[in-house]
Amino acid sequence: MYSNIFDTHSHYDDKWFDSDRTELLGSLKEKGVINVVSCGCDLKSSRDNMALAEKYDYIYFAAGFHPENLEGAKLSDIDEIEKMASHEKCVAIGEIGLDYHWMASPKEVQKEFFEAQIELSKKLGLPIIVHDREAHGDTLDLLRRTKPQGILHCFSGSKEMAQEIIRLGMYIGLNGVTTFKNARKSLETARSIPIERLVLETDCPYLAPTPVRGTRNDSSNIPYIAEVLAKELGVTAQELLDITAQNAKRVYRL
Repeated sequence: MYSNIFDTHSHYDDKWFDSDRTELLGSLKEKGVINVVSCGCDLKSSRDNMALAEKYDYIYFAAGFHPENLEGAKLSDIDEIEKMASHEKCVAIGEIGLDYHWMASPKEVQKEFFEAQIELSKKLGLPIIVHDREAHGDTLDLLRRTKPQGILHCFSGSKEMAQEIIRLGMYIGLNGVTTFKNARKSLETARSIPIERLVLETDCPYLAPTPVRGTRNDSSNIPYIAEVLAKELGVTAQELLDITAQNAKRVYRL
C-alpha cells in the first residue's frame, strides 16, 4: 500500500459526497492519505470546507471565488474571504482564476475578481490556487504582473507556459487527466517540470484517473496518477508521492 499521499486540490463539500462523506473522510488516512486541501468556490463552499477542516485533523481548506461562481458576487464579498482566511487551517486563497470555456461571467469581471484575490493573498502572505481554462494568455499576464506564490492547478498549458510558471516561483498541479488515453501532451509537459515544483491533486469528485475514470473521484486514487507520472520521471511511484508531499507542505507552509 502507498503512503504519504497529499491531495493538494479537492472539493469535499460537493453534493456528490453527501451520501457518505463522513464514512469516506473517516477512511482516507487508512488508505495512506496524510493531508487534503479542500477548495472553496464561493462564500458558502468556502465556509463548508472550513467546517470540514475543523472536523478532520488532516484536512485543510482554501477560501475564494471561482470564475464560474461570480454571478451575484460583489468585490466587497472578498472581505468575507479575508475573514475566513484568518482561520488557522486556511492554507490558500482559492480556487481563483479565469475560465473562458464556460464564460459564466464576462472576462473583465473574472479578471477583476482574480486580481483582487491575488492582492488579498499577498496581503495575507498566503499562496493562491489558480484555475485556468482556455485562458492561458490572460492568466500568465496577470501572474507575471502580480507575482503571487501558489499552484497552477489542473495544468493544461504548454511546456513553455510551464517553464514560465516555474520561473515565477509557482508550482504545477497534475491530476487524473495525465492518465487518460489522450494525455500525450500532458505527459510531455510533465517531463519538463522539475520534480521539486510538482504537486499531485484529484480535483475530486471530478477527473477520476484511469482505471476508475467515470466514477466519483477521491484522494485515495492519487497513486494511479503517481504510477503513470513516475514512469515518465524515472522514479518509483512511492518516491514521487514522498517528493510531492514535501512540495505540497512547502507551498502550503505546513
